[in-house]
Formats: sequence, structure tokens, C-alpha cells
Amino acid sequence: MLKLFTKDFWDVIARLILRNKIGILVSIIIITILFSTQWKNMRFSNTEANLLPDDHEVNITYNNFLKTFGEEGNLVIIGVKDSTLLSVDKLNAWNKLANSFKKYDEVETVISVKDLQKLVKDTLHQKFSLQPFIKDSIGSVSQIIELEDELFNKYPFYDNFLFNKKTKTIRTIIYLDKAIVNTSARKEFILNELIPKIEDFEIATNLDVRISGMPYIRTLNAQLIVDEIVWFVLAALLVTSLIFFLFFRSFRATLISLVVVCIGVMWTLGIIGALNYEITVLTALIPPLIIVIGIPNCIFLINKYQHEVKLHGNKVKSLQRVITKIGNATLMTNVTTASGFATFIFTESTLLKEFGIVASLSILSIFILCLLIIPIIYTFLPYPKDRHLEHLNKRWIGGFVNWMERMVKHERIAIYSVALVLLIVSIIGIYQIKISGSLIEDMPQNSEFVNDIRFFEDEFNGIMPLEFMIDTKRKQGVMKLSTLRRMDELQEAINETPELSKPISVVDLVKYSKQAYYNGNTKFYQLPTSQENSFILSYAKNSTSDVDLLKNFVDSTGQYARITTFMKDIGTDKMERIEENLQSEIDKFFPEEQYNVTMTGKALVFQKGTTYLVKNLAISLSLAILLIALFMAYMFRSARMIVVSLIPNLIPLLVTAGLMGYLGVPIKPSTILVFSIAFGISVDDTIHFLAKYRQELQANNWKIKISVYGALRETGVSMFYTSIVLFFGFSVFTISSFGGTVALGALVSATLLFAMLSNLLLLPSLLLSLERSIANKEVLKEPAINIIPEEDETEEENFNI
Repeated sequence: MLKLFTKDFWDVIARLILRNKIGILVSIIIITILFSTQWKNMRFSNTEANLLPDDHEVNITYNNFLKTFGEEGNLVIIGVKDSTLLSVDKLNAWNKLANSFKKYDEVETVISVKDLQKLVKDTLHQKFSLQPFIKDSIGSVSQIIELEDELFNKYPFYDNFLFNKKTKTIRTIIYLDKAIVNTSARKEFILNELIPKIEDFEIATNLDVRISGMPYIRTLNAQLIVDEIVWFVLAALLVTSLIFFLFFRSFRATLISLVVVCIGVMWTLGIIGALNYEITVLTALIPPLIIVIGIPNCIFLINKYQHEVKLHGNKVKSLQRVITKIGNATLMTNVTTASGFATFIFTESTLLKEFGIVASLSILSIFILCLLIIPIIYTFLPYPKDRHLEHLNKRWIGGFVNWMERMVKHERIAIYSVALVLLIVSIIGIYQIKISGSLIEDMPQNSEFVNDIRFFEDEFNGIMPLEFMIDTKRKQGVMKLSTLRRMDELQEAINETPELSKPISVVDLVKYSKQAYYNGNTKFYQLPTSQENSFILSYAKNSTSDVDLLKNFVDSTGQYARITTFMKDIGTDKMERIEENLQSEIDKFFPEEQYNVTMTGKALVFQKGTTYLVKNLAISLSLAILLIALFMAYMFRSARMIVVSLIPNLIPLLVTAGLMGYLGVPIKPSTILVFSIAFGISVDDTIHFLAKYRQELQANNWKIKISVYGALRETGVSMFYTSIVLFFGFSVFTISSFGGTVALGALVSATLLFAMLSNLLLLPSLLLSLERSIANKEVLKEPAINIIPEEDETEEENFNI
């Protein structure tokens, strides 16, 4: 029976590949065409990234709120901070602009200055009626002065709702239809209707209109992601192919590599479409990732082919050895890389699960493509020319290899000392890392829509909704005066929190009703007494046919009420303190046996998602280390070798974490990904080195020193090439306008650079220092995967290809 992943196994694989060239190429073409038919299923996400599992308590609470009150993130806000707006022509134009949005099916309602109504007492019919502040249009400056006086001084209900009376900033609120908020119709309305109409208004009035609100932010953010995918793919292709060409100086080898990775990208997009996944901020990174990860596969395979050709001049034998000698090591490196990504599958977050599944499948696919296409294409090509092999003799490469060998041979104490110092300094830096749950921190900071977010934060204390849902546990319990007073006390606590905007709820409507009952006297803008309550509520009940006073603030049964506020973009640590303070106020005002009060909203869901990811980081990384340790155990059958192989790859992770602490880069959803990804990739060099080391042991009669230096000389060049490609390949992400993507690219690049030096210097040093304890010949004699001795040319099977 053929044993998997042994020399005999890979001999069979090589024979199958090289004897069935045409059939394999045709199969690849057919599969690529089939994958291309799945591209039509790809779609871009229309919702925010939810990092929490579906069954998480925070998500359940949020979904319960949505079932009771509907989508809460459906506000688009437009505002102007310009004193000239309060002129007859411009204010009329502003109201006309707001009114023009009401005709769209995508819009549920619009509230502008013209839509504001006075609540007026109708004594004759014992009810409240509504009268507009502006009946038709503004006709004179005196009307504007009167309007300002009423809005800014006489009706506190509207204070900080549509205007900031201190800065005279005016805004209009557009409520989108809740049914289209999480669909592509929202995107089409924002991009094709809302923005062009506002741009025309700006030109006509010379006013600077600010736009914000979650639907608008999500639309523009998603559009930037779409635009960047193309740039990332092109940049990754350009950078990696350029570096590849500089190393190999061969257009032919470069073109072959580009063909392979382009097919890999096509397969990746096909996998996304076939699984019917949305393209999110994470899955959008996978196509360029496949290019960056695929090129090193090409480097190892092509470098081995050229090395073999130069060694003995037999092209057939060289291609067979590429598969039998490099195939298994390349398989293991790709499996470990895929494992680093696959650990995200176990986080229970749908967003990360999909990212892990697509990334790991794509990495395995690019391995298969490299192993099949590269040897087959070279069978059709002529023998490499001398200029194609010149890079193997470059003086600077020889100097680099000699330097590594000299360091490992004579400077091991210095290597260990530097590693120890880096480790200590890094651990100190790790304790300085902060956690950030900022929703807009990773968004393009120089973009117009982020500047608009900051504008509304300054003027109205934020645009991210934070909701409080009060369950009175009985029907009509909301309108009990005791409940209203408790809600009022909670709103006072919210008002005293600088990071939160003025809250609004049914309490404000009741206060407004009392003011109206007393003919608009502002000193009566307060909750009614128990005696006044019955009179005022009777007016309110008589008004429900004309004035829906409770709409959006109380559910149809009267059991549930909501308090809505908006939060500034703050970090996780501040949010946790605010949450603790407000929860203590809730516990104080609302007895648990009578009320159930929950905090929710998109702002809180995102913050909790970040905290959830941080808590799962250790689990995800530990799982990656465990999986890779198992691969090492299977590969080398030695516990000591597992430790030796893991140390050079764990130190770079600690160094990167330390750098994050010193540079002030926080732990956040984007940077959390760095560690599992970098570890899965960096361990590839370890596997290539140790695989060659095992081959050298057999070829050199188990002599450790000779084997270490032999492995260093042959694999050192390829490890250097691939590490440089990976470094610059991941650096491509730093061109992104998204802070999270920039941080991901920079940190992975830095980690892989440290990992290269660690694997080229620390790993062989450890092998030499521990040679007596790990050079157990009896253990090594037992066949383990990838122990493929060097064959004499006379023993090599000549394939008919």
C-alpha cells in the first residue's frame, strides 16, 4: 500500500503530472471556466461588519429591539453651518431641497425646518393639534427672525434636534425606508439620487452641505472597498512580478508565475460566488493575498528547477525532482498557511468564518495550480539559457549566504543575545498595547464622509445610534407617570455624559404636551404632576387620529419604550466606562422585578464585537500554533524539533506585538488578524529549511553541522527571495485609504521580515547548539515525510513527456 507523502507517493504524483500534461491543462481550463460562471453570484455586503456570533447575547438583544421598533440605522443627515443659510432665498432653497426627497419610494419621511410643527392646545375639542412654523415659504427677514426666536428660545423639544442654537447649524433628517436600508437599493439611492441632488444645491447656493448617517457612511465606505480591490490586485501583481523578475531576470519565468496567480485569483472569486458569500472588508483582501502567497510557491518551484538543471543538465530529471523534492515541502507550507487562516473559522463570527473558509480554500487551490502548471509548462519550453541561471551565481547572493553561515558558525552567542533582548523589550511593549473599538478609526481619515462624521460629532455629539429599550412587563405600562419619571432620570444621566447627544423619548413628548397644555409657556416644559397627567393624557388620546404623538417612541402595546441617543466615535475603554456608569443608573432607577432595561444599537454592537475578537485572539492563535505543531510532529517525529521549529516563529510575533505597544497601534479587528496570518506564513520558511535539513542528514550520514550548512546554502536563497516578495507584497496594503488595511499590511510585512531573519539565523543556530540531543540517528532513520535522498542520475527514472 502506498504511504502518503513519502518518496514513493511523490514519485507517483510526479509521474501522473508529467505523463498527463494535456489532460491536466484542459481540466484546469474547464474548472476555471466553471468558476467564472459563479462570479455572477458575488455581491458586496450592504450591512456593517458584525463581528459577533449570531447567537451572542448582544446580537439577540439588538435583534429583539429591531423586532419591536424596526431598523434604527435608517437616518441620513444633511447639515449646513453657514450664517447665510438664514436668509430668505437660501432657507427656502434648503426647505425645497428637503421636500424634493419626499417623492422617492426609498424615503420614508423627511424632517426639515419647514416640517417642524407647534403642538397647540385646542380647548374647544379638548385635544392637541399641530401647526407648522412655516406655512408656505419664507417671505421676509422678519419671518426668519421670528422663526429663530421660536425655535431657539420657545420650544426646547426641538433643541439640538434639527439645529444647534449655539453655532446656528441647521440640519435635515431623511428617514429611509427600513426595508431598503440593508439592500442595494440604498446604495443606488445614495449614489445616484441623494449625492447628485445635494451637489447641484451646493453649486446653486454656494453652501457647504455636510452629509452623514449610517446608511450614507456604509454606502461610501463599501464603494471605497470596491474601488480598492482592483488597485490592490494590480499593485500586488506589479510589485511581486517586478521583484520576481529582478531576482530571476527571466521574462518567461515571470510570465508563468503571473499566469498561475491570475488563475488563482479567478478561482478565489469563483469560490466566493459558489459559496454565495458577500464581499466584505475582509474577503476583499483575499485576491491580492493569493497573489502575494502564490508567488513564493512559484519561486521555490522555479528556483529548484533551475538549480537542478544547472546541477546535472537533465530537464526531465529536474522536473521530476521539482515535484518529488519541493512538492511535499510546498504542500506542508501551504497547509500551514491555510491553517493560520482557517483558525478564524472557529471564532463563531460569520464575518471571520467566511474569511477563513475562502482564504484557506484559495491557498490550497493556488498550491495545486502551482504544482500542476509550472512543471507542465516547463516541459514544453526549451532548456533554460545561461542568462536564466545567472541569478544562481550572483556574487551578492553568495555574499549573503556566506554572511549567514559565518553568523551561525561564529556568532551564535550574539544571535541568542539579540533574540533575548528583543524578547524582553517586546514583552515590555506588549503591556502598553491598548484596545480600540472605534467604528471610524479604520475608515479613510482624509475622506469627505469621515470629515463630515467629525463635523456632526462636534455639532450634535455624534451620529452612531445608542438605544435603550424599557420593558415595563405590562401593557400600557410606559405611560404610567412612575415609568416616565424613571425614564426622565435616566435621560438626565445620559445628558451628563459628554460623549452622548441629547436623548429623545416619549418623555420629551409628554413634556412638550404639558407645555402645549399651558399655551406654550416654556417653564412648563416638564413632566406633569399626577393631577395634571390625567388631563394632558386625555388631550393626547383625543389627538391620536390627527397627531401620532407616540409613533417611533412606544410600541403598539404600550409595554415597550425606547430612549434614543447618539454616540461620538470613542474607544472601547471609554465605552466600557460609560456602559458601566449608565448600567448602574439603570439598576438604581428601574427595579428588576418591574422593568427590564437593555442597552443596544449599532454603536454598542460594534464595540462588543471588538471586545469579543480580542478575547478570542488567544484561542485563535493558540489553535494555529497547535495545528502547525501537529504538522511538525507528523513531519519530523520529534518533540524537540517541534520546539526548535516554533521558537523562531513565535519571537517575531512577540516583537510585532511589542512594536504595536511602542508605536501606539491598538488591538482592533484589523490588527487582530495579523498574528494568525503572519504565523501561518512565517512557519513556511521553517518547513522548507527543516525539510532540506532532513534530506541533508541522510545524504551526509547524519552529520549535523554539514547538514545545517548545506540546508542553509540551498534554501537560504529561496527563503530570502520569498520573504522579500512577501514583505513587499503585504506592503501593497499600505497604499489603502483604510487605516485597518494599512496596519494589517505593515504589521504582517514587519513580522515576516523578522521571521526571515529568525529562520535564517536563530533556527540553524538552535539546531547546531542542540545537535547532540536532536541528532538521534535511530529516530531519524524511521521514514518521515519528505525524507527523499539525492538520487544518482543513473537511478533516475526517465519519464516519457
